[in-house]
Amino acid sequence: MTRKIKRVYVETSVISGMFDENDHPVKAQPFWDAVDSGKTRVVLSDVLEDEIKVAPQHVRDFYARIPQSQIERIVSTEESDRLAALYIAARVISAKHLTDCKHVALAAVARVNTLVSWNCRHIVNKNRIDIYNDINEVLGYPRVEIQTPDKVNEAGKINIGAHHDNT
Repeated sequence: MTRKIKRVYVETSVISGMFDENDHPVKAQPFWDAVDSGKTRVVLSDVLEDEIKVAPQHVRDFYARIPQSQIERIVSTEESDRLAALYIAARVISAKHLTDCKHVALAAVARVNTLVSWNCRHIVNKNRIDIYNDINEVLGYPRVEIQTPDKVNEAGKINIGAHHDNT
């Protein structure tokens, strides 16, 4: 029996967060170990790549070391841009944070299992997640599980007892 590897969309803060001076690097390490061992496939977008291009060198170096065999690359489309604009129109967050909406929209359009982020204000926020997913469902997209990387096990599934940050 073949085990299905989960596809997890990675938002920029999960990469840059590996250099935070808090507990994010330690909490995210099991996620990256699962990627390195082939148990989790990461979905990386052109939006992420644009943000990484202007990040400090050590962040770009971390990004470059992600095993190519574990990467699925996706690009923004008119469809994902329209969905992001709908999130803004629904006032999920302000237009100033359009890039955050683009990450969520790309994950929905690509039909990933999970989106991981450390951005608990605009992305990993229970109230916002509910609105993102309500919009997704009305438009025929699947619900996207949105969590911090420490809440995702090595198979790319949400850990039992995981909860959203409501900040």
